[in-house]
Amino acid sequence: MTKTKKAILFIHRWLGLVSGLVVFIVAITGCLFCFQKEISEAVYHKQMFVTPPKQGVTLPLTRLNDIAQKTLKGKASFITTYNAPDRAWEFMCYQAGNQDAFWFFNTIDTYKSAFINPYTGQVTMVHDYETDFFVIVKYLHWSLLLNTKYGQPIVGYSTLIFVILLISGLVLWWPKNLKKSNFNKSFKVKWKAGFKRVNYDLHNVPGFYAMLVALILGLTGMMMALKWFQTTVYVVASRSITPPKPHLFASDTTSKALPYPMDIAFNIAKQKLADAERIGLSPAAGNKGVIYATGYRGEEIFYDFDVLQFNQYTGKLLDRENYQDKNAGEKLIRMTYDLHVGAIWGLPGKILAFLASLIATSLPVTGLIIWLGKGKKSKSKQVKDVAHHKSQQRVRVLAAAK
Repeated sequence: MTKTKKAILFIHRWLGLVSGLVVFIVAITGCLFCFQKEISEAVYHKQMFVTPPKQGVTLPLTRLNDIAQKTLKGKASFITTYNAPDRAWEFMCYQAGNQDAFWFFNTIDTYKSAFINPYTGQVTMVHDYETDFFVIVKYLHWSLLLNTKYGQPIVGYSTLIFVILLISGLVLWWPKNLKKSNFNKSFKVKWKAGFKRVNYDLHNVPGFYAMLVALILGLTGMMMALKWFQTTVYVVASRSITPPKPHLFASDTTSKALPYPMDIAFNIAKQKLADAERIGLSPAAGNKGVIYATGYRGEEIFYDFDVLQFNQYTGKLLDRENYQDKNAGEKLIRMTYDLHVGAIWGLPGKILAFLASLIATSLPVTGLIIWLGKGKKSKSKQVKDVAHHKSQQRVRVLAAAK
């Protein structure tokens, strides 16, 4: 092995030991989270799906929102409606807690949703996200269940180390030539070999096959966790150091209030966002706040959306912000989450993300076993060397005595 590879191996080993536990937690939680939508919809199918009537006319949004407020005992901060006629609408109530708390869940006061049949107004389920299995998994993945400002840097820089480990691992794995013996050693697991060899192959071979997808997961994770990295990606992709100007509008407090402005805004949004699979609404906050309507294209993806802003008193459309008008940097940053969970490629992408996360989970374990094995081997070699030295001494003493 060359000096360069020895140096890379040294760095690879010690960075792996430093970040191994965090990488294991992040990888296994990412693996568990991949199919959360499918599993949640299967478990709560009766609550999330409804049987539409023949006429298929939904109740006014304002009326449904009133039902949600009474049910949740608080104002819905985000409402998700669906173009699909068989879906219950979700009214989410989120209120922040102590933002200086150490643990993540102490930073939340309320995090609940009411699922409502849009045709009858029946509440099909009240779901507390603070105790939801996949929410706990998500925030273990996001910040180790610590307050974001404490936990996310740990996850972010551990992910950076993971990316370095992937690249250095590829350098160490790279065969000198593609002879059949090297090919088999690099691309196949020798299952008939001893435990150490099988473990060594399981660290190298699956790691190679998962390399590209794991690298995408790592880099997108860094984009979400490390602001400086996200800024760098934006500058490179957009070829501009000037951040985009936010679309900020305010409701005219002097305008004559009309009855049910949210219904007016929602009806306009359905017309303007006719190609959206689902529309999310954020009721106005404060006297000058606006009603936001976000139209998402696709059943699950989040990057491809347009945003409308409405006067909260009249329901008048104030602004439209289109996805297609964004520059390359903005589009790439919007895609970060969908790339990270594989949803951008549909079910095949989620399967790839699941498999890559599963392999990433195994790497710290197999790597630790290799490291422990090296330690035992080194110690065993030292004992053999001492024994050999003493044996040679005895031979020399006996030879001298003759």
